[in-house]
Amino acid sequence: MMRPAVTRSLSPSRRQFLTAAGIGAAGFAFPMSQRSFADTSPNERPVFATIGLRNQGWAITNKSFQFADFAAFADVDANVLGENIERAKKRQGKAPDGYADYRKILDRDDIDAVMIATPDHWHTKIAVEAMLAGKDVYCEKPLTLTIAEGKLIEKIVKQTGCVFQVGTMQRTEFNNRFLQAVALVRDGRIGDIKKITCGINGCESSEVLPEVDVPDGLDWDFWLGPAPKTAYRALPEMRKGYGGGVPRYTNCHYAWRNWFEYSGGQMNDWGAHHVDIATWALGADTTGPNKVTPVSYSLPVEYKDGYPTVEDRYNVPTKFEVLVNMPGDIPLVITSSGDNGIMFEGTKGRFFVNRGKIVGKPVEDLASNPLPEGAIEEVYGGPVARNHTDNFIQAMRDRSQPISDVWSHNRMLETCHLANISIRLGRELNWDPDKREIIGDDEANSFLARDSREGYQIEGI
Repeated sequence: MMRPAVTRSLSPSRRQFLTAAGIGAAGFAFPMSQRSFADTSPNERPVFATIGLRNQGWAITNKSFQFADFAAFADVDANVLGENIERAKKRQGKAPDGYADYRKILDRDDIDAVMIATPDHWHTKIAVEAMLAGKDVYCEKPLTLTIAEGKLIEKIVKQTGCVFQVGTMQRTEFNNRFLQAVALVRDGRIGDIKKITCGINGCESSEVLPEVDVPDGLDWDFWLGPAPKTAYRALPEMRKGYGGGVPRYTNCHYAWRNWFEYSGGQMNDWGAHHVDIATWALGADTTGPNKVTPVSYSLPVEYKDGYPTVEDRYNVPTKFEVLVNMPGDIPLVITSSGDNGIMFEGTKGRFFVNRGKIVGKPVEDLASNPLPEGAIEEVYGGPVARNHTDNFIQAMRDRSQPISDVWSHNRMLETCHLANISIRLGRELNWDPDKREIIGDDEANSFLARDSREGYQIEGI
């Protein structure tokens, strides 16, 4: 599948789009916006806004100050919003405007791009509405909650011509370790690939989480957004370290990753990083597997017909091993066991890579037999950017695809989504990567999409 090139400047504002009712769906080109970053001097700093500020939201914002000016922040937690406005003021000398409702950011004509770091269940709605409002998008991984959402984002990227970077920063950062891994595979240093293992950790279970009062400053209904209406739940113990300052056991801040209603557990969290690199190295980022088999798994609550039977405890898999049959009948194992990272095994050797190291005899052999000159740049498609935001802004200037485009990301993420569906249903799935549907299993196919809660459907489509 060919990925369409991005060739035009910014699309109309959200107001213009809604007024134009259906022009995009009819296939007509959008008129140019008054502010066109593509036509400005390469030295002009773009204007950004961040939606979803806690933890990773601040992390991607903080590493972007060197390239962009932040005019606005949005978060449904007033405490998180206020804290990060003050942090930004110290970094750039001017406080960004703060909003509880992200749509006020999309209405502004002075903002070139948005960075989205909300919980996963909000990604697609905000990203689609941002593109329809003429904004380029940097969205955290995993990009989607379902496979159908990925297809919709692809459609809107193509329709609007917006530049879209997914936050799989292992493609750009971590001292080129993952780029080196892909280059080693492509240069034949391990021969023919025989097996790839992605270690992505497991999730913890929880005790029963009681209904408690919503914390001051948090708009719980808006936090839930497209997800089903439910009570706020938490235990008194507070989380420490990264993501600390909130309940350790809850259905909200940080722990939302442990709920299928908002995420996909480690399969979609760390899987979106390591399965991405594995798929990239295989050259399978325009296709997908043909079979996904749940070898073993543990679910923390009872399931019926693929759905948890209780709503007061974490429900994503705590332990798992899933076997994925990739193109060429190469086995990809996704497991909660062992070291977090990727093991590549081939007919001539094997090596292991994660964010802190790349080790193995093929790596040691580089001292006497280095990779060909330019091998890393060939993998990356040019000089490696200073960080993932730098690559995004280069793509904004060129109106080109960034290193983590939506098409390759969605193809990889389909593997993770399918792995979760196979665990939820407890059976092997046969996948058609061309039609992008599960073969001969209507029940499993019903998990490829989900309805949004009334009042939180995507606007403008």
